[in-house]
Amino acid sequence: MTIRETAGRLYDESIVIDGLNVSNWDSPAVIDSLGSSGITAINATLVTWENYQQTLDHIAKWLHRLEEHRGVLKHVETVGDILQAKKTGVTGVIFGWQNASPIENDLGRLELFHNLGVRIIQITYHERNLLGNGCFERRDEGLSGFGSDAIEEMNRLGILIDLSHSGDRTTLEAIEASEAPVAFTHANSRSYHNNNRNKTDEALRLLAERGGVVGATCIRTFLRNSFDSTLDDYVAAIDDLVGKIGIDHVAIGTDHTQDQPTAFWKYIGSQQGTKYPSAFDDGTNRFDEVLLYPPDLDVPDKLPNLVVELVGRGYGQDDIKKLLGDNWLRLFSEVWRE
Repeated sequence: MTIRETAGRLYDESIVIDGLNVSNWDSPAVIDSLGSSGITAINATLVTWENYQQTLDHIAKWLHRLEEHRGVLKHVETVGDILQAKKTGVTGVIFGWQNASPIENDLGRLELFHNLGVRIIQITYHERNLLGNGCFERRDEGLSGFGSDAIEEMNRLGILIDLSHSGDRTTLEAIEASEAPVAFTHANSRSYHNNNRNKTDEALRLLAERGGVVGATCIRTFLRNSFDSTLDDYVAAIDDLVGKIGIDHVAIGTDHTQDQPTAFWKYIGSQQGTKYPSAFDDGTNRFDEVLLYPPDLDVPDKLPNLVVELVGRGYGQDDIKKLLGDNWLRLFSEVWRE
């Protein structure tokens, strides 16, 4: 059996979970790509800068979308839903946020959104909010009192806390504050490649010590050769994380942005979602899918190429299954308390 055949069989057998996908959900190409990808579940971004009402509207639209594409997509609220998605050959959709902005100043809304199916919440996005500070904020003063209370409530409800875009101090304080393990759903190691969005070795170690998981991202600007990075560079980022924190704490978080228009990039690159250009996007960046991702991994249905590379590098079957989805599944089971 060739390496590609071995990889294909392993991919087909595995639970495959992408820790972050923020694609254009209104694009038929995105739905088609997910449908042919063999991915068992994705953390689908519903929120970056949205407020309470806008988020309710997004959820309503997602519920309609799930009904429209029920032969391809399935709403995930439990680990059992993920296992059922694998059994029936559809892609499970986990409602996730990249910002806690929708709760505004009301912690009670966390329970409302949990009841509506939200299972992953990133506490800050790029900048400061009421909970803490983002990785592009001028000063990171750490977790706020409100943020500490929000973490306690998310622990109680069973919502996974994501710290991918949080500042260094906010990240460490949030890991310490959480009774449950947390995640960096889409980040690499900063000592592997110096980017504000990548995480310090201290944060990676603390996350792993508490049982958390890091989803390695394949966006080229987080890889060692930036816009020239290849699939090989992505696997090197995975190797680096495994070497630092162990195979049980590393997974996949592609951060795919398939078919997103220019308006999307300006929105997420704006200060608080309104002022563009901003301190972290001066308007000169090119956000072209051809540039942003290694060509062998630019859309979900190319994820099997990663397994070919992992097999070729000597990763064993059990370790590959952990990277593809078993580590996420273990974390969800623990945090969602199933």
